[in-house]
Amino acid sequence: MKKGIHPEYFETTISCACGAKYPTRSTKKDIRVEICAACHPFFTGKSKLVDTAGRVEKFRQKYARKPRRN
Repeated sequence: MKKGIHPEYFETTISCACGAKYPTRSTKKDIRVEICAACHPFFTGKSKLVDTAGRVEKFRQKYARKPRRN
């Protein structure tokens, strides 16, 4: 490898909001994530709804079934 063109590589820890920590190596020193394999709904089997700015509610209101008129 050429000298002086590659970024510095550190031993670091990835920290999740749930408290899980994963040691790794990266060009960034401290990495923080919101969802990891320990708390992600796909891996845990638990449904977790992450709603930002009421988007789910807006969707439900937009596509809600309206009663039929006779």
